Amino acid sequence: MVAHLPPVIKQLLTLRNPGAFSSPPTRALNSVLHATRSEAKKHGAENGWLVLSTCTLLTANTPGAVGDLYRFATRSNPSAPETRLPLAESLDIAAKMRESSLKSSIFIGVPRTIISLAAMTEAFEEDVKDGLRKDSHRMVNAGNVDMFVERGRALWKSIYKPQDEKLYNKLGGYHPDFITFIIQAYGVVLAPFPAADQEQGNLSRALGSVVGTACLRAETRVGPQLTSHVFGLLKARNVEGLDEGDKWLSSDEGTEWVIRSVDKIYDVARGPGEEPSAKL
Repeated sequence: MVAHLPPVIKQLLTLRNPGAFSSPPTRALNSVLHATRSEAKKHGAENGWLVLSTCTLLTANTPGAVGDLYRFATRSNPSAPETRLPLAESLDIAAKMRESSLKSSIFIGVPRTIISLAAMTEAFEEDVKDGLRKDSHRMVNAGNVDMFVERGRALWKSIYKPQDEKLYNKLGGYHPDFITFIIQAYGVVLAPFPAADQEQGNLSRALGSVVGTACLRAETRVGPQLTSHVFGLLKARNVEGLDEGDKWLSSDEGTEWVIRSVDKIYDVARGPGEEPSAKL
């Protein structure tokens, strides 16, 4: 049994910037969050704003800022706990942030997701923690595996059609288990729960594409994948029963706003010197 790291290995692990990035100044972060949320409110797209903000800060690896986002979203004065929204509203915001983070793991990986989920959970008040779902609703077993695979295939087709079959075969050609993993991940993690389930924190088809767009835009240097998921967001306009916010988010104007808002928040979170954005 190994109880301690050898000194040389311990020293090596302190090199190459092992820690997450520091949070930006709260005033600067709150300023950009206020500006982007105000724009979203004009179109009933506050949920889209919350999702893209969560995913951008998570991908930027600024976990402290994820906690700041929760406080900003749930309080009229982020520095004053007594100004928090009622429990039901705060709980809904926390659940949507948590669900956005879970879906982000498909695009940016588990490590950053764990770090940000930890910071987020630390920011939640005790009554919010108590109100969040504790049991898993995504446990795959013999009785539901076909349902999850069907959801995955349906979401895949919704995002990538008319190139869905070509892309499926292409990725399967890289490794036969790769596309199987992707379809299962789409079904278990990315696909929304049916609306009838009234699942806590459930994200719609359009909001799921906001997750992909925000993560991949903030991740940088993954242009083909970003383009695919931007198309996926635009195609979400074809889903039946869209609410006002999702209808706008999946419009040309709304999708442009999502991309620009991610850039604005990322540039505050990490500084414009990290990955200079081309200005249009």
